[in-house]
Amino acid sequence: MEAEVKARRIGGSIGLILPREVVLRERIMEEDSLKIKVEKRYNLNFLWGKGKDIKKSADQIMKEIDEAEGE
Repeated sequence: MEAEVKARRIGGSIGLILPREVVLRERIMEEDSLKIKVEKRYNLNFLWGKGKDIKKSADQIMKEIDEAEGE
């Protein structure tokens, strides 16, 4: 099962809180050993509004990319 969780500081460590639905579905109990796959999701919100000086439309930019890939 896959779930997106947030890392949180717990004392001097970083902990992950599993959603209730995951705990119930997988029957996870306290002290169970779990194997996890870590895939960091990057927050790109800081880029919001950075492209205001771009004069081309998104369609024009995509067209240029497609043309460049065809070369």
